[in-house]
Amino acid sequence: MGVWIDTDMGFDDIAAILVVVQSEFEIDGVSLVFGNTPLPQVRVNAAGAASAFGWKFPIHTGRAMPVLGKLETAQAILGETGIPTSGKSLPKAAALADSDAFAALCRWLERQGQHRILALGPLTNIAAVALARPDLAGSITELVWMGGGVTSGNHTASAEFNALADPEALSIVVAHGLPLRMVDLDLCRKVLAGPEDAEAIRQAGGANAELIADMFSGYIRIGTSRGRPAMAIYDPSAAVAFVAPDILSFRPARIDVELQGALTRGRTVVETRATHATFNAQFAADIDADMARVIILAALVNEARK
Repeated sequence: MGVWIDTDMGFDDIAAILVVVQSEFEIDGVSLVFGNTPLPQVRVNAAGAASAFGWKFPIHTGRAMPVLGKLETAQAILGETGIPTSGKSLPKAAALADSDAFAALCRWLERQGQHRILALGPLTNIAAVALARPDLAGSITELVWMGGGVTSGNHTASAEFNALADPEALSIVVAHGLPLRMVDLDLCRKVLAGPEDAEAIRQAGGANAELIADMFSGYIRIGTSRGRPAMAIYDPSAAVAFVAPDILSFRPARIDVELQGALTRGRTVVETRATHATFNAQFAADIDADMARVIILAALVNEARK
């Protein structure tokens, strides 16, 4: 079965894609969006990852700016490239061919069959389709999104980064009734990786073992440098929800996003009481964290053995 991935191509995005690559699903296409870093660097990261890991699926260039407001990136945390590392970095590769993500997504949605999307960044590309081609957006079967926070944020006290980077896009997605399944900060923080996990990948011994281990180590250091013993594995947890939903429990809810306020913009409001709202989405309420770790680390180790 073919699926689509929408991504801002940081390391955890790459790890999430590898989880899908090693699942039963075939990736029909990938669309790029600003987020971890500005879109030109996202394109560079995607070209390097495709070269390093031999990806053959088409990669298309999407939106460089949010629906409204200024560009927001995570470079303050992730560095200029959006991929922290303890040594090796993605190889320099030929630039991606120019290919418009909006047109590619529309062509894909016109095909018969299921249309499952895994979204790992701001929802700008998906919102563009919902606005311009609501007929095609209505054929989306499932939209699993790593974003939002049921209790709190990370980029601000209120807002998770992917929601804050383009809250209008999230608002458009829910307003158009797309089948959203939100995998939020609270859920992802149950699935952790420590320095020893990166070393296990290094020991795999394949051509990309050092590369994957160094990028994973750099990613884990985001958490350990702040005094934590481990780092939440965000986007790969959403990939697990996408390929192995049976190890999660989803709950219906009313999900809205705050669009105003310097301290509240981007906050996701999750109402779980059916007496208080009409439900419009689902959120991942729990996960078998041990099994999620097995799936994620196995995907990385298997890639590192090649």
